[in-house]
Amino acid sequence: MSVVSLRGVTKRYGDTTAVDDVSFDLHENRIHGLLGRNGAGKSTVMRMLTGQDLPTSGQIRVVGENPFENAGVLRQVCFIKEAQKYPDIFLARHALKSAEMIFPNWDAEFAEQLVDEFRLPLKTRTKKLSRGQLSAVGVIVGLASRAPVTLFDEPYLGLDAVARQLFYDHLLADYAEHPRTVVLSTHLIDEVADMIEHVVVIDRGRIVMNDSADNLRSQAVTVSGPTKAVERFAAGHTVLHREDVGGYARLLVSGIPEGRDTTSLQVEPVSLQQLVVRTAQLSDSVLAGAANGKGELS
Repeated sequence: MSVVSLRGVTKRYGDTTAVDDVSFDLHENRIHGLLGRNGAGKSTVMRMLTGQDLPTSGQIRVVGENPFENAGVLRQVCFIKEAQKYPDIFLARHALKSAEMIFPNWDAEFAEQLVDEFRLPLKTRTKKLSRGQLSAVGVIVGLASRAPVTLFDEPYLGLDAVARQLFYDHLLADYAEHPRTVVLSTHLIDEVADMIEHVVVIDRGRIVMNDSADNLRSQAVTVSGPTKAVERFAAGHTVLHREDVGGYARLLVSGIPEGRDTTSLQVEPVSLQQLVVRTAQLSDSVLAGAANGKGELS
C-alpha cells in the first residue's frame, strides 16, 4: 500500500526549478533510498512531504492526505535532517522531551538506551554539542519516535564510522520489530545498500531511477576482457561507463545481454552505488550533448 504519493510535482524558486514533474510512491513498511547528488532536489522533496514547502504544481499525499498545515498527518511523520536546529536555551534532554510530546509512538526506554550507546550528554546545551552529538540527537529522535513515516535526510553524516554502524544496526533491528516506512537520503550509498529495499534516484530535479533495489541490481552488469569481445557482448545495450587499458575494456552495461559468448570475459554484478553514480554521469553527458547543439533541452 502506498503511504506517500507524488503526482506531477514541480517546485520552483523564482527562475530555478528544484523539482521538475516528479511522480513516485513510497510504500508501507519498506526502507526506501532517496538518492542523488547535492542540489538534485532530495531535500526539497522531503520539505514538501513534511508540509514545510508547498509544491508549485502537482499533488502530494501522505497517509492519504495533503500534509500542508495538517497536524494529524504531521504527527505521523518524523523528519530528521543534517544540522537540525534547536532553540539556544535547549539542553539535549529538552530536544528528546519535545519529541516525546510530539510523537504518539515514542518509546522512552528505547531512547534512554540509545542515549547511553551514543554517549549523548543530556545536560549540555544543544548549541554546545559537537556535530557528532547533534547527529546523535537526530538519529535518537528518528528511531525512538517510531513514526509511521520516518525521513532521514543525511543526519548521520556527522557520526563517525562506529556510530553510523550503531545507527544502521538499531534501525534494522527496530524496523524488524516495528515495521514502518523509512526513507534514507544519503551520499554513503555503499553503507546503506544492503538495507534499502526500494530506490528513487533524483537528478536535476527529475526522477532517473524508481525501482526495487533487487530489480536494479539485476538489470546491469560489469563486463571486462579483450576490447572486441567486450563490445560484441555489449552490442545493442546502453553503456553506462567505460574504461580502456591497452587492448582490454571494462564496461558497465545496462541490461543483461542474453545468449552472448562470454568466453575470455569476466561478468560481474554491479553495486548499487556504481549504478547510481554512472546513471547520473550518463544523464550529465546527455544534457551536455544537448547543450552543445547535439540535441535540444526542453
